[in-house]
This record gives sequence, C-alpha cells and structure tokens, in this order.
Amino acid sequence: MSDLKNNTQRVIEVTESDLPLHCPMPQHADWNAHPRVYLSIETRGEALCPYCGTLYRLKGKPSSGSHH
Repeated sequence: MSDLKNNTQRVIEVTESDLPLHCPMPQHADWNAHPRVYLSIETRGEALCPYCGTLYRLKGKPSSGSHH
C-alpha cells in the first residue's frame, strides 16, 4: 500500500503528547503539502483539517464531558 503515508482522507489518532495539534504533522510524508494549521481538539475529542480533510481523534479522552 503506497498510500499509507498520504495524509488525505485519513483518520489519525493522537495523544495529549501531540498537543497543540497541527496539520500536517511532522511525520507525514507530505508534511509541507499545505500551510500549518492548528486544530482545537480538546473540547470535542476530534478535529478536521480544513485543508486536506484529515480527521484527528484524541485517544484516551471521552468524546463528551468537560475537564475540571
């Protein structure tokens, strides 16, 4: 599968260590494919990149509920 590192139309799980979240991430093969955009993932537990459509999901966090 040659498209494993292609970051278009993918779902990527991230952890709190990846925050603040931005797309593209440094490990993407095409990390410079579009301008870096910071995504707010903390409140909903997921975020969609407006440039490439990659969906990011925050691992280990409930999708509903608030912090403190």
